[in-house]
Amino acid sequence: MSGEISPTRKRSGPDSSPELRASHADRDRVVDVLRVAAGDGLLTADELDERLEAALSARTVSELAALTVDLPPVSFPAGAVVAEVKDVLRIRQKHSPIKREGRWVVPGRLELAAHWSEVTLDFTQAVITQDTLRIDVDMRGKTLTLITKPGIVVDADALTLEHSRITYRQAPDTGVPITLRVELAGEKKHGRVVVRPARRTFGQWLLRRPGSLPAGVDSIGSGG
Repeated sequence: MSGEISPTRKRSGPDSSPELRASHADRDRVVDVLRVAAGDGLLTADELDERLEAALSARTVSELAALTVDLPPVSFPAGAVVAEVKDVLRIRQKHSPIKREGRWVVPGRLELAAHWSEVTLDFTQAVITQDTLRIDVDMRGKTLTLITKPGIVVDADALTLEHSRITYRQAPDTGVPITLRVELAGEKKHGRVVVRPARRTFGQWLLRRPGSLPAGVDSIGSGG
């Protein structure tokens, strides 16, 4: 017996509406369809990234339907697990900065070739769909910066450093389970690798600073 995953819920009858709110299950179904389509060669890695990001942030069923309108439904034996697509993101740049920030979709593997280019990978708001990211590094000069958050760990044991160094500025351990392991491999020549949490705003720094607000003094200042 085989089951078929439809990209979105289909409702018929007088109560049907194109603006039905999407549920977590609706988004999960669309993500499955997108991953299988990419595995079949119907979507490129870039197209998969774009559609996954849109699917995970979609609010209505009609928004989800637009992401799979050009794709066939997915059929497989009932109870089977959809295989993960081992998507690869390739970044090659010279003499220009590289940034991934905001709600970018973290792939399973990242091939990073950067010569004299500052590289920043900010994971604080990234869409994480897999538990491991391998970054194959071929980098000359400048700094590779990984901005993490609780639950993200970085392993650089397989990274070869030549005239370079790595600096860890870890956030306090909050007991959050590991959601993403970033594995650095390859070679970094000259420059630095920096692993750090997001910088606090001035207001956050002030609130966390011991004795920053003495008794009787408000945040604006004392009156004259």
